[in-house]
Amino acid sequence: MKKEEEDRIIQSYQNDEKMMILVFAQWCINHDLDPEELYVRAYSDQSSNQSLKEAIDLTVSKDEAGEVPDETLLGVLSLFGNDELAFIVTEEMEKRKKLKN
Repeated sequence: MKKEEEDRIIQSYQNDEKMMILVFAQWCINHDLDPEELYVRAYSDQSSNQSLKEAIDLTVSKDEAGEVPDETLLGVLSLFGNDELAFIVTEEMEKRKKLKN
């Protein structure tokens, strides 16, 4: 495989990963949750994530944001193998459902 093609594939993956992080951050904002707190709960060994900080800067208020369906968020987390984060997100979804009932 040519070096340029490898670089392009890596860049594409990194861009997709940033989009996944942004979807996660916006979902958190939409549900009055702190994305960094959820992230640390999932990955306690990682105190800081620069990509998450950048994504948070790109989020908009929940009044301005479109809905991010729970299934969409879980799908993109699964696509990138973020099982720990998906578990924490699922816990928050369950809490929300219990509060509605």
